[in-house]
Amino acid sequence: GITGQDGSYLAEWLLEHDYEVHGLVRRVAIEDPQRRFTRLRSILDDIQLHSANLESYPSLFHILSSHDFDECYHLAAQSFVAENFADGIATMGTNVNGTHYLLAALRELQPDCKFYFAGSSEMFGRVQEFPQTEDTRFHPRSAYGISKVTGFDLTRNYREEYGMFCSTGILFNHESPRRSFEFVTRKITSGVARIKLGMQEDLRLGNLDAKRDWGHALFLHCLINSGLQNRFWLLQHQNSFPFVV
Repeated sequence: GITGQDGSYLAEWLLEHDYEVHGLVRRVAIEDPQRRFTRLRSILDDIQLHSANLESYPSLFHILSSHDFDECYHLAAQSFVAENFADGIATMGTNVNGTHYLLAALRELQPDCKFYFAGSSEMFGRVQEFPQTEDTRFHPRSAYGISKVTGFDLTRNYREEYGMFCSTGILFNHESPRRSFEFVTRKITSGVARIKLGMQEDLRLGNLDAKRDWGHALFLHCLINSGLQNRFWLLQHQNSFPFVV
């Protein structure tokens, strides 16, 4: 997930703290860096990128057998809402298998590597209590939410059964200028700008009744530290555990 909104911010933050940063990207991204690595342009010379596919256990095994890692931040997922409903099977396959393959490869090759799994507030789904906490029951209402609950359970299982340091951060919606244009915040800001410039006449949205609690991807409003710093903090804690941000 290093090429995405969160991954690019996290990579910058880790570099500022003297980390050697590696990222996994698909081969197609390496073949088209001008378009695929726009969020990483300022740090491309400072990070190491490896071609791999979360849906391919051998490719993950190869990377982990060739390098030693202290921490692993698993941010990659199929998260676009429309695609999740259009092709829920693909969403489940990518998100669930990718998490399982990565955990299995780490257990086999680098069991001491600390693992962070990016959970989501979509895991709560049809909530029964407000606000949601680490003890709130999950009731996901989408393929994406279901896949994240499965990833949460996989992470917990590897923590409890194999003694690995595996933590989950359950994040609510967080936005920034680096958000992709298919997501509603960027769709709105981009649409307004295009209307202002005479490039389009109207702005069309989907469900106007949907409600979301939004924060900034880098500085989540609910905590003093940034969301990415809290991801970092989770892996510096003495014990691994799930945490709502």
